[in-house]
Amino acid sequence: MAGPDFRDRTPRHSSAGTIRRIVGRLATVALIAGAAFLAVGLIYADPRFTGLFDAGRGAGPGTAVEGQPGRPASAATVRTDTPPAGFEEHDQPLGHPQKPAVASSSFKFLATNEDGTPVGYSPCRPLHFVVNAALAPDGADQLVEDAIRTVSRATGIEFVDDGPTTEAPAQSRIPYQPTAYGERWAPLLIVWTTPDQAPQLKGPVIGTGGSTHFSFGDGPKSFVTGSLELDAPQIGADLGRQDGAAYATAVILHELGHVMGLEHVDDPAQLMYPEIGTPDGLAAGDLNGLFELGNAPCRKDL
Repeated sequence: MAGPDFRDRTPRHSSAGTIRRIVGRLATVALIAGAAFLAVGLIYADPRFTGLFDAGRGAGPGTAVEGQPGRPASAATVRTDTPPAGFEEHDQPLGHPQKPAVASSSFKFLATNEDGTPVGYSPCRPLHFVVNAALAPDGADQLVEDAIRTVSRATGIEFVDDGPTTEAPAQSRIPYQPTAYGERWAPLLIVWTTPDQAPQLKGPVIGTGGSTHFSFGDGPKSFVTGSLELDAPQIGADLGRQDGAAYATAVILHELGHVMGLEHVDDPAQLMYPEIGTPDGLAAGDLNGLFELGNAPCRKDL
């Protein structure tokens, strides 16, 4: 079977690999439309890839920044459009990334700071996420949760499930939506959708994923939120095929890798390679890259 061609693209201290659920705390929400602010830096709405059993070429990464494309905004420009600093930020990481059993340098980062350190999420606060599962195919209930557990173990990042949402996919998602999500950065959005709702999924493209990073002026960058869009019809059809669930899980893991900050690599043994031959999950390079991302600095200033 041919693999997909990815031509893209609260809580107190707890152990890594856990998912907490907030029940009834957030009502379903709709996307706040029309605002242009997208923090400082790029939105890697990015690596886009082809269907599980199709060949083709996906689109390249999209970019959007506050004010003018390609020009970072200053702290003075954006302070009124950002949440209060340090929401749920602790003095120490909430978990610890699982050290890979095998060392490997077969990984790349989507973004780095001037000192060469990778841009990642703060490990000292939970990464909240919401799921729009209105179009989720049958048999997909556990796919996202299982993939998140895997990434949580690898990075030490604690994920918190804030429950369902009706927020729709958007090429330029607003990272701070206080009306919908309160005085904090918007949670990671995971949405099962269609090419009609998300035009970037047209053709053989099966999913997109990435994160928005923020910095004050020329200071260090950190991811503050992200989004992951999955083509429900394509994945639904593939779930009925042999190894379909394994390939779908590999797709979600691949995109979560981008969300956390991993770039494509040239090593075909890695899940972050642009083509999946067999759905074996995260390989040594992927795990070493996620381990590094899990050691990003805490950010009480964000």
